[in-house]
Amino acid sequence: MAKEILLTGDRPTGKLHIGHYIGSLKNRVKLQNSGKYDPYIMIADTQALTDNARNPEKIRNSLIQVALDYLAVGIDPSKSTIYVQSQIPALFELTSYYMDLVTVARLERNPTVKTEIKQKDFKDSIPVGFLNYPVSQAADITAFKATIVPVGDDQEPMLEQTREIVRTFNRVYNTDILVEPKGYFPPKGSGRLPGLDGNAKMSKSLGNCIYLSDDAKTVQKKVMSMYTDPNHIHVEDPGKVEGNTVFTYLDVFDPDKDKVAELKAEYQKGGLGDVKIKRYLNKVLEAELAPIRERREKYAQDEDAIYEMLLEGSKKANTVANETLEQVRDAIGLNYFKNRYMNKQR
Repeated sequence: MAKEILLTGDRPTGKLHIGHYIGSLKNRVKLQNSGKYDPYIMIADTQALTDNARNPEKIRNSLIQVALDYLAVGIDPSKSTIYVQSQIPALFELTSYYMDLVTVARLERNPTVKTEIKQKDFKDSIPVGFLNYPVSQAADITAFKATIVPVGDDQEPMLEQTREIVRTFNRVYNTDILVEPKGYFPPKGSGRLPGLDGNAKMSKSLGNCIYLSDDAKTVQKKVMSMYTDPNHIHVEDPGKVEGNTVFTYLDVFDPDKDKVAELKAEYQKGGLGDVKIKRYLNKVLEAELAPIRERREKYAQDEDAIYEMLLEGSKKANTVANETLEQVRDAIGLNYFKNRYMNKQR
């Protein structure tokens, strides 16, 4: 039985943090190791340039960091194809063909795009590449004929745009070569991890993250600074666990759910201090992060091997994407010289 093709990736705009780990990386490793999928994992450097074009050093410097984070959490290049988006020229040609099948108005209506434009405060200075990235994403997905795309709930509009492009292309050019992808969504309760400051989003730009590359002392310092219940001033004061970042993290990371329930009850009753509960959380996090950190440090000692791995992955991805591009050009009727040569040989 053929494996389903899975495609996912990250923008290299900095090191990855535990929000990425919980939201996607951990599940990615699980899917990879299930044996049911052929995963393609893209470092989306071109997409990252859509809003960082004037700071390309940020992208270049982050490439190797993201690759290290992948390897550290258990993404295995013998099981998953890890590649660099900018090194796959077919993606850009596919994007240009798909652009002719999508209107500007449709892109502007995309809820995910609208939200991100507002977050980045572009106002009237939206880069064309940023507005167009749902089309670019459609090229990323269809180039490998991916059937499964792990995404968060907020990315479903992007997938729907890809499906629209697939249906339009196949209808206009009377073909079935492009495949409609399905979303693979994280299990309920394993969604976005809040920031250390209690902000609903953990974000590199907000500086409220614990990075997978942070050393033990840095993790401890960050944990001790975490937002709890501002009204829990004295140890004996009853405290709130709802919206308390420490308990949110314990719910996610501590496998001992009975212990977490006991701590919550004690905190709500009064008698459990923030320092004590933060020390406990730090211990729980270290149990999860220490092996990742150890593997990352090991891989970081041979940077040449990391680049070689990315090169080999990109070569493989190139071969697959070029096959799809050839089929697309055939469907549109652009392979003039190939067809002429083949007809003369008959």
